[in-house]
Amino acid sequence: MMRNILICLLCAAAATLHAQNNVIDEVVWVVGDEAILKSDVEQSRIEMQSMGQRMEGDPYCVIPEQLAVQKLFLHQAAIDSVEVTDASVLQDVEARVNFYIQQIGSKEKVEEYFNKTLPQIRETLFDLIKNEKMIEEVKYNLVKDINVTPAQVRRFYKEQPEDSIPFIPTTYEVQLIALTPKVDAAEIDRVKNQLRDYTERVNSGQTQFSTLALMYSEDRLSASHGGELGFSSRTDFVPEFSAVAFNLTDPKTVSKIVETEYGFHIIQMIEKRGDRMNLRHILLKPRVSDEALTEALTQMDSILLDINNKKYTFEQAVVAYSGDKDTRSNYGIMVNQSRESDYAGTPRFELKDLPAEVAKQVSKMGVGELSRPFIMVNGKGKEVVAVVRLKNRIDGHRATMQDDYQQLQDLLLMRLNEQRVEEWIREMQAKTYIRVNEDWRNCEFKYPGWIKE
Repeated sequence: MMRNILICLLCAAAATLHAQNNVIDEVVWVVGDEAILKSDVEQSRIEMQSMGQRMEGDPYCVIPEQLAVQKLFLHQAAIDSVEVTDASVLQDVEARVNFYIQQIGSKEKVEEYFNKTLPQIRETLFDLIKNEKMIEEVKYNLVKDINVTPAQVRRFYKEQPEDSIPFIPTTYEVQLIALTPKVDAAEIDRVKNQLRDYTERVNSGQTQFSTLALMYSEDRLSASHGGELGFSSRTDFVPEFSAVAFNLTDPKTVSKIVETEYGFHIIQMIEKRGDRMNLRHILLKPRVSDEALTEALTQMDSILLDINNKKYTFEQAVVAYSGDKDTRSNYGIMVNQSRESDYAGTPRFELKDLPAEVAKQVSKMGVGELSRPFIMVNGKGKEVVAVVRLKNRIDGHRATMQDDYQQLQDLLLMRLNEQRVEEWIREMQAKTYIRVNEDWRNCEFKYPGWIKE
């Protein structure tokens, strides 16, 4: 399933990015004031074929219909004056580019594949992703008032044939103690001196801030964009960062060094618009020495021994020793932060949604068992020494009202949302001027109504 999603992402972008010079163009569909060209369809077909993606149905039917549906949504977005911030688009552009690099192998191979430079790819992706976001906003506006009651969920569950009840994969609930190794004062001084050197080089005109960010910043997502973070509000950053960044007034000025939970930063303002600012930064993270890691492992061994000897409980050890602020106030219970997970915001995880080092531990543990101390990289990109306890495991099973109400509710809501969107598409088909060339009509469309006699 995930592989198909990744292929779709690559193909969707490639269809827009890859030039096909051997296609003779003609208008094959018209939707409202928008034309769909033969080259649009052909590009999509060739790219999907080259990626080995199978398509259900005739591509010369499926692809233009998909493009036509997109045009209906974008037309509605214009009517509704849907706005998408450049900052959110830029962030997704960078994530998409990084995804391509990971899948294809290198920046050079990505440029060769798309026959474009990375800046050109980013420019084209910007429009593509902006359209995607506007379409999602229109869909959200269509379904935002749809709610389901417990009675509806119960009725939905009872009406499902046995083989249609969704299968729930094995999930885990995990508790964590994490010790943050001490960083040597000399290492902190090294990082600060490096940032002071960068500041001097910018202030003297020797080097541009963006060049230094590209070369040295350890926030790789923004580094590849010259350290630029896009237009953001004060609440988009941790307080220590915002307190300094939003007091900058001169675009030529580099901030003082700022320490946050991610490391040490210097910041430069690019532009201010009202209460939003476009910033760039350089992040450096102090390195933890082998000696400090060994010391933390020894301390964690001692804590683990005391828990096993019932000197205190795991939960009491979390409160007393854990340096992980995301779990310490919750007795160590980890909360699923994956936006793609069905369990986002809950303490339940599939193995694929856990940090790799944690997943490796819990996959071989029994309920109530504690791991041995191990080293992992936390969500802030820092090395910590951890012990995990498997609090609960729910084995894979057919969904039940008792254990999986939330998943059943989400499934019902998704189906009602899909039904509302399909109804809207049919309504728009009826009121929109649509013309399909004679040679492109012999199709079994997902949404009947494109051909108007």
